[in-house]
Amino acid sequence: MSRNPEEMKAHVDTFDFILDTVSAPHDLNEYLKLLRPEGNLTLVGASAEKIDVSAYSLIFGGRSISGSLIGGIAETQEMLDFCGEHNIVSDVEVVGVQQINEAYERLEKGDVKYRFAIDMSTLKNS
Repeated sequence: MSRNPEEMKAHVDTFDFILDTVSAPHDLNEYLKLLRPEGNLTLVGASAEKIDVSAYSLIFGGRSISGSLIGGIAETQEMLDFCGEHNIVSDVEVVGVQQINEAYERLEKGDVKYRFAIDMSTLKNS
């Protein structure tokens, strides 16, 4: 999620596809604006809250929203292969097991730009 309105504005009508992994409540309409005509936003993060979407966000430009469960091993491997072939990377912040409490506190404060990934190899050092 971006909290920078200028960054969001700069990317209006630029994406063919958005994979939404956010499980916290957020305004999907802001992300639908980022899609090009016929673009798709796919939800894989699930919030317990209702989703409010403006029909106009979908109708104008023929945009769509879909949902997907996390795939099995074969689908995950296919996705990783695709990403490798097309140089698609994710932005994560890797933390050791020893930093889990600090990472949690940062999550509560909203001080995380992307996602935390826990380096499980540090478990043996704790």
